Amino acid sequence: MTSAPAFDHTIPETASPRVEFISLSHLNPSTELNPIPTRGIDLEYFRTYVRALEDGGFDYTLLPYGSNTADSFVVASAVGQLTERIKPIVALRPNTTFPLVAAQKLATLDQLTEGRAVVHLISGGSDAEQARQGDYLPKDRRYARTSEYIDLLRRAWTEPAPFSHSGEFYTFDDFGPGFAPYDSPIPISIGGQSEEAFAIGGEKADIFSFWGEPLDDLRGEIERVHGIARAAGRTTLPRIWVTFRPIVGRTDEEAWQKAHTYVAKIADTFRAAAYGKQRHQQAAPQNVGSQRALAFAEQADLYDRALWTRTAAVTNAAGASTALVGSAETVAAAILDYIDRGADLVSIRGYDTLNDAVDYGRHVLPLVRQELAHRAATGQRGRLQAEHLGNYGEDYRRYATAQEHA
Repeated sequence: MTSAPAFDHTIPETASPRVEFISLSHLNPSTELNPIPTRGIDLEYFRTYVRALEDGGFDYTLLPYGSNTADSFVVASAVGQLTERIKPIVALRPNTTFPLVAAQKLATLDQLTEGRAVVHLISGGSDAEQARQGDYLPKDRRYARTSEYIDLLRRAWTEPAPFSHSGEFYTFDDFGPGFAPYDSPIPISIGGQSEEAFAIGGEKADIFSFWGEPLDDLRGEIERVHGIARAAGRTTLPRIWVTFRPIVGRTDEEAWQKAHTYVAKIADTFRAAAYGKQRHQQAAPQNVGSQRALAFAEQADLYDRALWTRTAAVTNAAGASTALVGSAETVAAAILDYIDRGADLVSIRGYDTLNDAVDYGRHVLPLVRQELAHRAATGQRGRLQAEHLGNYGEDYRRYATAQEHA
């Protein structure tokens, strides 16, 4: 059992005063729990899923990108027309779209959604996956390309007169002025935990994205990226985005029963390479984020209040895969722990994708927002984190290890 930190009502200096929630849009009912062979879009399911995000109070949805997936720009445009409030985040690999064309596409999306567009730039963590679409740059040069790409996106959106450019990766003459976004430059997100990712994200990104890690480790990474931003002379620091895969039940005990069932099914799916890109993800990962996730999983299954790493262990940490396990109250308290460390964009997506999105909107998001409203009104923390201890309590540890002793 992890020792409970001393609780008082003082709001930590590192705490974010607000939070916005992100999910990931799913195009069909296939899941890691129940893989259905398909490469297509189930339009009615997609509409239902996106409506569930809107009705549940999510703020953003990520449209992922892969060499064998639906195009993120087209799907983002559909999200924009199916919702009134959700902000579509276009996952974009710089090797797939010339920067001036990407700027044009993103500005078009931003106009169509009246200022809701966001872009998440993926430099590429796997040489093999990059090669599937003809990209053979080594990883360090991919990040250098991303840096040049960011500069060109912003210039295309803001330069009032034509300009030319001759760089390491891109050269053109007399472009512009480009097609403008709806109101202001579109937020640019960067993820990754390599040296190159931190350098470029700290210097240039509006948002820096992490996968769920133990609290102290994540806080150290936040300080690192913010330190780079300050050293670059930035006065506005990157927002911090952290991603989890919560497994929620009516009680902590029920959540753990579900978690033990889920991880066995997820492991079987991964071994069979039956879902998404898993046939390409069996080898040792090249990206630092996955390497860190596997290292944490090797050290321990459980960290802090509710962070569970076994889901990462059984999937080779192929993508965001660390879970938060517990009742809605315990999971909300765990999310608040991360908000207290500086996260202000929290991505939660489940393994039972649609049902989990509905449950999060009904039971988890309101608790987090209620606590933040209490803090804004009183200047103090409420009791949620003090009363729902998760792994800081004896019963929770017993539920978490019940399968091992069965």
